[in-house]
Amino acid sequence: MKTILLHPSYFPSIEQMAAVAQAEKVVFEVEDNYQKQTYRNRMFIAHSNGKLLLNIPIKHNKAGKRKKTKEVIVENDFPWQEQHWKSLQSAYRSSPFFEYYEDDLEHLFIAPVGKLMEHNFKIFDLLCELIGIEVEISKTTSYEQNPGITDLRFLVDAKRKSAFRPEIYTQVHEANHPFLPNLSVLDLLFNEGPNALVYLEKAEL
Repeated sequence: MKTILLHPSYFPSIEQMAAVAQAEKVVFEVEDNYQKQTYRNRMFIAHSNGKLLLNIPIKHNKAGKRKKTKEVIVENDFPWQEQHWKSLQSAYRSSPFFEYYEDDLEHLFIAPVGKLMEHNFKIFDLLCELIGIEVEISKTTSYEQNPGITDLRFLVDAKRKSAFRPEIYTQVHEANHPFLPNLSVLDLLFNEGPNALVYLEKAEL
């Protein structure tokens, strides 16, 4: 059985979801310390001008102490959900499958969000349902430096230079800029629709 270890992310990258689609079991890391500038609270989408970062603001610890990711609370003093949804509508309204998935996704940008990790798990469950991924899920009970299973926790690092070279697919803004690889899996879903699962299963990791 192919078991992988991942961090729950905000609308994960294509690379991460390809790893999920090709696994038999996913163990999610829930005992880690929170780190900034990762896919835990951000995603990249394709916009007319190129890559656009969508970032969830979080409540920072005033004492400066390390906080576990599962304890991180979203900062809702900013209308980030409304902004993210408007950005997605603006970016993908003319894509082939945005309207097909729009109603399923919209509630994630309306319903109040408390803890970041809980929100990411809701997103993951819905994405698996929409894409058609069936995979066994479990969570860690302690943090291990050397976990003894395929450790893909590094995929959460948004600043890491990835060697992943996904197959080119038609993107909605390709007339404005070259192909943008490894965006949020939403980009693949809105452009490829039901074909997204086959694409993820065939991706070379």
